[in-house]
Amino acid sequence: MAQPSKPLKKTTGSLSIPMEASYWMFDSSKVEFITHRGVKAVRSKNQAPYQIFLKNPSFAEGTIEFDVELTGIGFPGINFRMSADQKQGENFYIRSFGRVPPELRTTLQYAPIVDGISLWDLYDDYQTGAVIYQQGWNHVRLVISGQRMMVFVNDRAKPSLYIPRLEASSAQGGISLSGNVIYANVKIDPNPPTGQWGQTDYNPLATDTRYVRNWQVHGPIDFPFGKDIIYPLPSMYGTLNRSDIPDSTASWESIQADARAMVNLSNRYGGVPNDNRRLAWLKTTIHSDHAQQKIVHLGFSDEVWLFVNGQIVYVDKNYFGTPNAKNDGRCNLENAQVLLSLKPGKNEIMIGLANYFYGWGLIARWSDMNGIQGIKN
Repeated sequence: MAQPSKPLKKTTGSLSIPMEASYWMFDSSKVEFITHRGVKAVRSKNQAPYQIFLKNPSFAEGTIEFDVELTGIGFPGINFRMSADQKQGENFYIRSFGRVPPELRTTLQYAPIVDGISLWDLYDDYQTGAVIYQQGWNHVRLVISGQRMMVFVNDRAKPSLYIPRLEASSAQGGISLSGNVIYANVKIDPNPPTGQWGQTDYNPLATDTRYVRNWQVHGPIDFPFGKDIIYPLPSMYGTLNRSDIPDSTASWESIQADARAMVNLSNRYGGVPNDNRRLAWLKTTIHSDHAQQKIVHLGFSDEVWLFVNGQIVYVDKNYFGTPNAKNDGRCNLENAQVLLSLKPGKNEIMIGLANYFYGWGLIARWSDMNGIQGIKN
């Protein structure tokens, strides 16, 4: 893997990066540099995904352009601002599984990489459709200014995808290309883009009072598959009192939802290898003016156990790649809506949240705030 050693020098225009072996780091058993459609290009030797790393330059902001021909299925794309250990950075990719209509919103996708884990399943709103050619070149242009990014595909006048805030922690770093595809015509302009972006950083979620933003967190703990949360249940022979629910001796830390109203535990606790399953607890307090029922919309990755005032009211799983996956395993407010019974005064909402696969997070929004208000932890 190529590790960046110095930032790209400012120039008056773009730098053309030759698709020649001397400019890239790669596995020679998987990659070959060729001439394709009259230009220098790179492709897989064995029709399997590969990755090539640009030598030396470190990219911060500016414009990156390249051509890609889709020759195999998968997720071809570019990593940029990658840290030296390849654990932090930004990833844009095409979801390439054959011809799709431009209205299908899963074709172009962005996700940050945090602690070596792609958080694609926590960023449902950062994807869109596009016109993608199954034969010949697709031209991709990324325009990056600070924490904002616009993605233009096939020379559209308007961006196909707009990212108001790049989410990884790295401000600059290396560039790599990957996928079972053919790449050519890589250009990099390290100068900050100028002119009107045609977009604003207005975030409608910031003023939406229905989102639950103030939480406390306890954990995480290892939670191997085969284990379940034990909680009190009624019994013909009395009450099953044994419980794994955190009690008064548990220590809690405050955690705030991010700008997208999500509690992102991946950002807080990083990733774990080998499909290791972990469990953390989240809790918040809601005040109700009177006894009432209220709907909460819930997005989660991957499993939830929801308690109101110590009573279990909802259990669910959102496993990617299974028949019961919700929204293709992505965390969004369409995952679930749960009717909660609230008592007058304070109500404690506690959620066990388990994860093993990619991003780990939760988002919650009340149907309305009539007669309720959050209590800051």
